[in-house]
Amino acid sequence: MATVEISQPAEHVTQLTLNRPERLNALTYGLVEELHNALDAVKADTSCRAVILTGAGRGFCAGLDLNGFGTVPGTEEFGRPQQGMAVQQYIAQLVPHIRSLKVPVIAAINGAAAGGGFAMSLASDIRICGRSAKFGTAFVRLGISGCDIGVSWLLPRLIGASRAHELMLTGRVFDSAEADQLGLVVRVVADDQVIDEALAIAEQIKANSPMGTWMTKEVMWSNLEVSSMQAGIDLENRTQILTSMTEDSRAAMASFLAREQVEWQNR
Repeated sequence: MATVEISQPAEHVTQLTLNRPERLNALTYGLVEELHNALDAVKADTSCRAVILTGAGRGFCAGLDLNGFGTVPGTEEFGRPQQGMAVQQYIAQLVPHIRSLKVPVIAAINGAAAGGGFAMSLASDIRICGRSAKFGTAFVRLGISGCDIGVSWLLPRLIGASRAHELMLTGRVFDSAEADQLGLVVRVVADDQVIDEALAIAEQIKANSPMGTWMTKEVMWSNLEVSSMQAGIDLENRTQILTSMTEDSRAAMASFLAREQVEWQNR
């Protein structure tokens, strides 16, 4: 049975479901490999307009499987730190992999999102959660750093440094109500409505042009890294002129004036 299920719950929407419900979708080498492959499949699918990332059963992803992750192929003869680094890097690559998709990723968080699950939710473009959702990174409580899988970069940018530092230094678990208060999630819904709400957001995204969506995602993330406001504005300026030259943009302008629905061609 696949540990990552790929489905199409709506036209042009791909759902990736982590599928180890008996372990709250905890990460093993097999699951991470399948998720990397699934992200590659999304990247190759030019008809996809939005991705929903969720977990089967009662949890989104409980982080590393404490029963054992497995060994990255080719590292069997490595020493313990070398094997550990290979595992660390393989999991951490999920964050830039999610970021690199041209389409938005909506994390539909059901239940626990801890460790690597927390990191994947942060790497997503939009987060919604069920009322039973819980979040946290407890590595600092296990004698190692709380800075893991991109969390120390992503979390301060999403909720601010002061609040992020407190969460990471204490390693405490926080619930959906606090996640909403922090601005980490855009919406909290009943547990059985998480996928429906994600689909509703995906439908709104699909109403916009493919390239406009792609460039919006790319510039928003890139502007979290630029050195100055002027550098960010320069990037925006170039992107606006680039997208205004597309056939879709010209068609959208004409459709707006005619009060008609535009048909996107991604041209």
